Amino acid sequence: MSADQITATLRSAADGLGPRTISDPADARTHDDVTYTPGELDRSAPFYVAGHRGLVGSAVWRHLENQGFDRLIGATSSEVDLRDRAAVERFMSEHRPRYVVLAAARVGGIAANNSRPVDFLSDNLRIQVNVLDAALAAGVERVLFLGSSCIYPKLAEQPLREDSLLTGYLEPTNDAYAIAKIAGIMQVQAVRRQYGLPWISAMPTNLYGPGDNFSPEGSHVLPAMIRRYDHAVEAGATSITNWGSGSPKREFLHVADLATACLHLLEHYDGPQQVNVGTGEDVTIRELADQVAQATGYQGDTHWDTSKPDGTPRKLMDVSLLHAQGWSPTVDLTTGLRDTVAWYRAHRGQARGL
Repeated sequence: MSADQITATLRSAADGLGPRTISDPADARTHDDVTYTPGELDRSAPFYVAGHRGLVGSAVWRHLENQGFDRLIGATSSEVDLRDRAAVERFMSEHRPRYVVLAAARVGGIAANNSRPVDFLSDNLRIQVNVLDAALAAGVERVLFLGSSCIYPKLAEQPLREDSLLTGYLEPTNDAYAIAKIAGIMQVQAVRRQYGLPWISAMPTNLYGPGDNFSPEGSHVLPAMIRRYDHAVEAGATSITNWGSGSPKREFLHVADLATACLHLLEHYDGPQQVNVGTGEDVTIRELADQVAQATGYQGDTHWDTSKPDGTPRKLMDVSLLHAQGWSPTVDLTTGLRDTVAWYRAHRGQARGL
């Protein structure tokens, strides 16, 4: 299909679905002309969860099932490679979902992002563009695009407000991933402005929980710590060395809470402004290590390798916009860590990355 044919298909699909907006592009991040009143989603409508086997997607899937959605749609990467535009177009045309949560992404910790920036930029851009373009062509009514708190500048004022986007330089260790996610936000806003569709974006803070990636090379800080400390307990080790100084502060949200926030936003929020999703509370990485040690039963010493990068000094989300929509988290860090460690130990042989 040529570029002109794709453009014609998208325009044809969007005709009649909503007003063509005329907002000033400079204001499009906070205001547009989309007229949509959020409300309860149809539990019998087809609902596609892109990335339904991952940490986020699987949690969203479980929550939607628990809430009575009975036409959930999912596909593994071997069934549909979301980087393959033609395959995504065929899949979306066949299933024609009414709702989509785009949770699929290439993700990883500091080491993975810093060593493979091309992969994180290219794969995420292709996944996002393919899914969002195909959703537009299929006439999907409601899309929730999920990004990350890394979209905000490294030295942005804390806590991170939604209007901090594009006001400064990004953290260099994951700027490629961040740029891809910013592009996703821009595409959602562009769809709203050009086609009048009530698509939205949400930016979760650091996530953890069942189904996380626990690999030594590709995991984020919390699952990497759980694996490291659990292994030390199993091996009877008396010393552990973590990356960095332990001084950066991070916020952590249990993925079950994110899942409830996703549905809540779809049913209660509409607007071009991306919405932060978090707890509004943070801990130092050193404090986190102490809590992981307690959750795993590790009683040895912890050392810090200050030759390794710390990343952004602090990332705490301002979640006042989300709280104004009537949502708040329910899983505290102590409880979430205990449950995640229990899940990891029960699924150690099957956990991703191991």
